[in-house]
Amino acid sequence: MKTYDFICLGGGSAGFNAARVAAGLGQKVAVIDGARQLGGLCILRGCMPSKTLLYTAEVLHHARHAGRFGLKVTGARADMKAVHARKLKIIGGFAKYRVDALTSGQFDLYRACAKFTDPHTLLLSDGRRLRASHFLIGTGSKVSVPPIPGLKEAGGWTSDDVLDLDFVPKSVLVLGGGIVACELAQYLSRIGSKVTLVQRSPNILRDHSPDASRVVRQAFADEGITLFTDTQLQSVASGRGGCTVRFLHNGRLVTRRAAHLFSALGREPNTAALGLAAAGVKTRPGGQVVTNRWQQTSAPHIYAAGDCSGPVEIVHIAIAQAELAARHAAGVKRLKPVDWSLLLNVVFTDPQLATIGCLERDLDQRGAKYLTATHPFNDHGKSILMEANYGYVKVIAEPRRGRILGAEIVGKDAGELIHAFSTPLAMRATVRDMLRAPWYHPTLAEIVTYPLEEIARRLPC
Repeated sequence: MKTYDFICLGGGSAGFNAARVAAGLGQKVAVIDGARQLGGLCILRGCMPSKTLLYTAEVLHHARHAGRFGLKVTGARADMKAVHARKLKIIGGFAKYRVDALTSGQFDLYRACAKFTDPHTLLLSDGRRLRASHFLIGTGSKVSVPPIPGLKEAGGWTSDDVLDLDFVPKSVLVLGGGIVACELAQYLSRIGSKVTLVQRSPNILRDHSPDASRVVRQAFADEGITLFTDTQLQSVASGRGGCTVRFLHNGRLVTRRAAHLFSALGREPNTAALGLAAAGVKTRPGGQVVTNRWQQTSAPHIYAAGDCSGPVEIVHIAIAQAELAARHAAGVKRLKPVDWSLLLNVVFTDPQLATIGCLERDLDQRGAKYLTATHPFNDHGKSILMEANYGYVKVIAEPRRGRILGAEIVGKDAGELIHAFSTPLAMRATVRDMLRAPWYHPTLAEIVTYPLEEIARRLPC
């Protein structure tokens, strides 16, 4: 039986980066990953393939609406065989880079699944046993299937299936209104599908502000996506003619049909098969691993990071958690836990939605005082000439000195623009500090100066 200092369960963003850091600290390290293909969710079935396809659909959208710019572009359409081939080529390159890193020899790689038999021992699916002083659980998440009558039997698409399409579906019913549902619903619509989205909550993108949700919803409606929010799903059925969904909406039963069903009703931690009880690792209902601020589980020598522990499913957070865990396990001094006041989030719809730091709801819950200012994209030179008129920039600041607390951007390239606040927020800068920097005209980025200036005018001298 081989013994290690540190074993990572999962070779995705969390597991790989924990292993890399631990090996760099002189630890004897192993990574265990039994997935059919190495690379992890982000590379293979998440961030990178979805953003590849979303950008393709955005280019097509601009071509089809070139008339707004005085241009004539005829016959623009998606060649889905070519789109699919391009995606495979790009993702193949990313995956090869990760595989090369995993097989570089800096740590041992086991191509198997694993479960705990006791707090320090793993049984692999190939029969081998491994022991370690410390472990990191980085097994990610999987698509969940809520108990809606007929949903499991209907056998609809998951996000994996949508990302692998090589044809344009005639029509698609999308269940869900979260990030995955919204991004891929717009993708399907833009490549030529008739899309109907059914969301249980009153707003799509319910984890974001109602104002931001309304902007994205309006853009969807303007593009021809049919939306039903604040619904209660009653049943799902499939047949030779496609799928049927029944739901309650505004007090009446509504029936909608489409050629295909895409279920995007969430993900759940991929921890059920790990034998965590044998290791003394506690989980919440649904399987999420409970951790402290150092990413330790209820068994202090076992850590967890990424989607399987939460509280958010964001790659850079998974990496930060994993690196922290590896250093803590190795006894590195003067560590700091993940700083949630710097939380950064991006939704890659068009318009994009991005937030950073403390938002109004967070501050309201604490009873904290703050100032906000907002400026719309349809009143900004560069966005007007780009026909990028949806959305706004909102800045949130402390009312005495104007220290930046957070920001929310809905609009063109919001995912890029939000980074204007990353360094100032980390450095505890004020609105006046940000205004001392140069802002080139005409750029999209200079739109952030307008709410900064408004807050600066409202501050004590």
